[in-house]
Amino acid sequence: MDAVLLIKAAIMGVVEGLTEFLPISSTGHLILAGALLGFDDDKAKVFDIAIQTGAIFAVILVYWQKIRDTLVALPTERQAQTFALNVLIAFVPAVVLGLLFGKAIKAHLFTPTVVASTFILGGFIILWAEARQKRNPGLARITDVDQMTPLDALKVGLVQCLAMVPGTSRSGATIIGGMFLGLSRKAATDFSFYLAIPTLIGAGVYSLYKERALLSLADVPLFAVGLVVSFISAWLCVRWLLRFISTHSFVGFAYYRIAFGLVVLGTAWTGTVTWAA
Repeated sequence: MDAVLLIKAAIMGVVEGLTEFLPISSTGHLILAGALLGFDDDKAKVFDIAIQTGAIFAVILVYWQKIRDTLVALPTERQAQTFALNVLIAFVPAVVLGLLFGKAIKAHLFTPTVVASTFILGGFIILWAEARQKRNPGLARITDVDQMTPLDALKVGLVQCLAMVPGTSRSGATIIGGMFLGLSRKAATDFSFYLAIPTLIGAGVYSLYKERALLSLADVPLFAVGLVVSFISAWLCVRWLLRFISTHSFVGFAYYRIAFGLVVLGTAWTGTVTWAA
């Protein structure tokens, strides 16, 4: 396989791993990176979704203790059953709305301009959420994922659906949405990671199956490089983020989103960068 193509796959894997679990939109960054690299055909779009699975393996590794304990206790303990049910409930809305509207969204909204605009809008929403929680710390009624009810999970699952619009950020929608719904920053982040496991694995498997006609055995090295690199970079990112949120807010990510969105819009408007659709 072409070495240049493998290098592009590695770069996209780094972008995926570093952005998947931060509130800055991995899909948005992949669209922009793909536009710059000329890696944005139909096969590349399948690649972008498939390598999310590599990032998810990083979450499974970091949260393995909780996942294993839940699986062991699932047949007998109510708390484990409630936690598993909550993840399932939160997962369902994305499945339903994804099947209904996913094709139309990909056809019309997967553009750099949309991504840049949602970057900026999302940044202001993060600033609003952080200012709101700073003024009223008591709004965080849930400090641990085991305190969540099925209704809490359903609400977070519905908020996650906003991330179908590229540039919104799945983790950003679930974490910031969770904070608006009464979860602490730590609880919202943890639940976002747990919810990512079925959501992203499901999306990856479905995309590979649906677009299987585009793929061949010759594509295995390309996808393998992307998966491995996204796994390593995501593992490093998740470990860093969990330490970061113990002492910091998401305000810095909000300013990054706004600045980056303005740069994309500005370069597109001036013609400095020709962003591919």
